Amino acid sequence: MIARRLACSLIVTALSFTAAAAQSWPERPVTMIVPFAAGSASDTVGRILAARLGDVLGQQVVIENMGGAGGTIGTGRAARATPDGYQFILGGIDTFAMSKALYKKLPYDPVADFVPVALVAEQPIVLLVRKDLPAKDLKEFIAYGKANPGKLQYGSAGVGSGSHLACAQLFAAAGIEGAHVPYRGSAPAMQDVIAGRLDGICALGAAALPQITSGTVRPLAILSKERSPLLPDLASASEQGLKDFDAPFWSAFFVPKGTPDAVVKKLNAAALDLMNTPSSAEALKKVGTTFVAADRRSPEYLQKFLDSEIAKWAAIIKASGVTLD
Repeated sequence: MIARRLACSLIVTALSFTAAAAQSWPERPVTMIVPFAAGSASDTVGRILAARLGDVLGQQVVIENMGGAGGTIGTGRAARATPDGYQFILGGIDTFAMSKALYKKLPYDPVADFVPVALVAEQPIVLLVRKDLPAKDLKEFIAYGKANPGKLQYGSAGVGSGSHLACAQLFAAAGIEGAHVPYRGSAPAMQDVIAGRLDGICALGAAALPQITSGTVRPLAILSKERSPLLPDLASASEQGLKDFDAPFWSAFFVPKGTPDAVVKKLNAAALDLMNTPSSAEALKKVGTTFVAADRRSPEYLQKFLDSEIAKWAAIIKASGVTLD
């Protein structure tokens, strides 16, 4: 009986300590895991977000880059982190939505191993083509693809990358066949589009904007339902006949399962402050990214959104036949 009472007392004490620690969080620097290498698009966005988050939280937010295996190594590490709020991850469409269907052996479950905090930002994916391709818009591109089955070559950052699957989704929705040419990164693929050795690429806004501005490639469509504020004059895929086509690259904050609710609420509140900061919005705009609308920023919204994204990309990946070990 005494042992039982002692055990109960220890449990109550531990719970009280955990609750107190959650209420006073953060009391030391916080780590944001970015599951890609320094200098990557995700890293660039993460550093902009971390700077303002640190100001809001009153503690430094340190970026820890853990690249490899399409972001799954770093995401697996985040899933196994101590659930106290001192490590969280900048997740994205690739590591949290596409990965579940793409990898045969994923070292984490994007739903069961994490708690959603906030959907933060979106970056448009843009269909770019070589300047001399005989297509001035998406409708002409589709017509050209149907007239030349299998001849359109599109590049990507690698098999199973966001740029690969976005183009695969586009070609499937348009009912055209194309040849996928994987590269080790998006930069060399873009260079071959510029040089005219490749017909096109589905590029992230950060990589697309400089090329569009300099006129080295021809933009045909934003791969989404609506136009992007970053490229307001470029029609969306939905506007050009592919109704409800939507494939933006999104980024969100997640914490390991078991993180106290008080910490989740505080981190969400900090994210809301961040997203309402004009200087942060302007810094993101320069790298082709925008904050999501105010009605899409709650943990509850992110959970539903993630579930729908996993289901959507599972169907697309299954149809493409792409799998990774």
